Amino acid sequence: MKRHCLLFVILVACLLTGQAQEMRDTVTFHVMSYNVENLFDCQDDSLKKDEEFLPNATRRWNYFKYKKKLDNIARVIVAVGGWTPPALVALCEVENDTVLTDLTRYSALRESGYRYLITSSPDERGINVALLYQRGLFKPLFQQNLYVEKAHKNNRPTRDILHVGGLLLNRDTLDVLVAHFPSRSGGAKLSAPYRKKAAERLKRTTDSLFQIRRHPQIIIMGDFNDYPHSPSVRVTLQAEAPPAQPEKQRLYHLLARKASAQKHRGTYKYQGAWQWLDHIIVSGTLLQPDAPLQTSERQANVFTAPFLLTDDIKFGGMQPFRTYYGMKYQGGFSDHLPVYTEFRLIY
Repeated sequence: MKRHCLLFVILVACLLTGQAQEMRDTVTFHVMSYNVENLFDCQDDSLKKDEEFLPNATRRWNYFKYKKKLDNIARVIVAVGGWTPPALVALCEVENDTVLTDLTRYSALRESGYRYLITSSPDERGINVALLYQRGLFKPLFQQNLYVEKAHKNNRPTRDILHVGGLLLNRDTLDVLVAHFPSRSGGAKLSAPYRKKAAERLKRTTDSLFQIRRHPQIIIMGDFNDYPHSPSVRVTLQAEAPPAQPEKQRLYHLLARKASAQKHRGTYKYQGAWQWLDHIIVSGTLLQPDAPLQTSERQANVFTAPFLLTDDIKFGGMQPFRTYYGMKYQGGFSDHLPVYTEFRLIY
């Protein structure tokens, strides 16, 4: 009798284990970051210096060009995700709510169900950063706009950093930070302290998250106007290429090793030289093999679809197919290429 009871208990345990395994499911969770190069509407904002992108300005920016720009950006986002649109899309150089409403509701993205969050930065031109998200995969709980202090009093104000905390399908919290660091205008060396300020602001936030989160999961994306080996990234943020055994409470750069090894590739081309200005950095918790949300540097790359490139007549090879080349309208996509990575989400 005891033997039969034991066999029955073992059988029930096996059935319950099988059911538990069947209840676990996985989904592909793409994220991408894209500097879309001056996504302005055609309306004058009297509080910002956006006159360059108006119908009567030198560039002759009009509704036709604006609509084509929206469709081009939508085409890139859809292409990166393949059959599944990316769960999260970080965007740099977007002007306001109008352009994001038009992008998510009236472009080729209108069937993808994206919603968005955007900063309202003190940038003089009205440039902001934003996050598109698939509401079925990510549920925002809060938004913070992180102000970046000037390095010198004569510096122009720069873009805020967007911090969004939200829930995944498995009810875990994910913190996403989108940044567009100050430009290299005036020279890389002279402007470096300002980018250091932006990196310090990011580092204070991630250090805080490592302290208060029970299981910190952090993704940092954006255009840093610096390289993976630059001091703002390696020294201030302390983000390097992942080692064989990443530490959970450290930041790691998913593209650092590729940037070091592939000199003929990058996300931006300047005077014939490719540069890696766009970044994806994650917490070590997202690099653990058994993590519920997991990726690796093998999954991260620059998106180099042929339609995003055009011949570099002056320096040879290829270059990003831009909206404008100087003041000449080309009808292309952006002066940057997008970066992306693929996660496995268990829920």
